[in-house]
Amino acid sequence: MVKQIAAFFLAILVGFFIFSPTYAQQNKIPPMELYKAMADANKTSGWVQFREYNGQQWVYFTPLVMLRCRVKEIRYSINSPDLDEVFPLVACHPALPFSLPPDSGPEAIAITLSSRQAEKIAVQIIYEDDSESEIMVFEPCIGVGEATCASIVK
Repeated sequence: MVKQIAAFFLAILVGFFIFSPTYAQQNKIPPMELYKAMADANKTSGWVQFREYNGQQWVYFTPLVMLRCRVKEIRYSINSPDLDEVFPLVACHPALPFSLPPDSGPEAIAITLSSRQAEKIAVQIIYEDDSESEIMVFEPCIGVGEATCASIVK
């Protein structure tokens, strides 16, 4: 219940910044605290999501890509804790900080791998102020078919 209430107030806060004429008209990016709160709120549902589709494994970084206006890097590693890869981020547009450019392709939100290649993915956010999130590790959900899903590795 507490998480639902927190999510409700976070949604109101995000809505305020998204639809606020002050931020949109002045091309101001909402404050860093909002981005960190959004990342924290999305942690349990997965910063990444896995999907088996058409003979490939898709790994979606969508929740983190939406935060790119205050993110310097998204570091990740497949089946290792090394964080030796960086997910490329499309440029931020301050008037639309949570939207992708209309010409963005699937590579703006996902990577593709061989089927079932990633048994787990470690992920860390490096924010524009050089602060770092905790390292989270996710694995694909079992038995969901082609559905998009992830769970936290304990």
